[in-house]
Amino acid sequence: MTRNAHEKRVGNLYLRELGIALLTYTVLLVAAIRLGRPMEEGLLRTAFLLSPMIGFGLMLWAIARHLNRVDEYLRMFLLESFALAAGITAGLTFTYGFLETAGYPKLSMFSVWMVLCSATMLVCLVRSLRNR
Repeated sequence: MTRNAHEKRVGNLYLRELGIALLTYTVLLVAAIRLGRPMEEGLLRTAFLLSPMIGFGLMLWAIARHLNRVDEYLRMFLLESFALAAGITAGLTFTYGFLETAGYPKLSMFSVWMVLCSATMLVCLVRSLRNR
């Protein structure tokens, strides 16, 4: 299927905005790890360690803007995919919670985000292949 000029423009805007957000997140994360961890405990250290959330907020902003720019079909496709991925993530994390009570190692909450991102990509891929 060929993309029209609007879809290309919207896609490029999204990739640029998301790329800036990811770059911001990465820079702030490296700074927080290198400079924030050795700081003395206190409010300044806490704020410094939370600073990568600015990049995360920018990522959410880029995603929300993209959803507002795309047509109704793609918006519905993406929102349904996000919902399915959230359900998969909830099921997997809930299941692993039971496994932790059985002695499995505790996982960082960061792993939930990785599961959600992976599940979203997988759901979008499977749904795209099914819609061919």
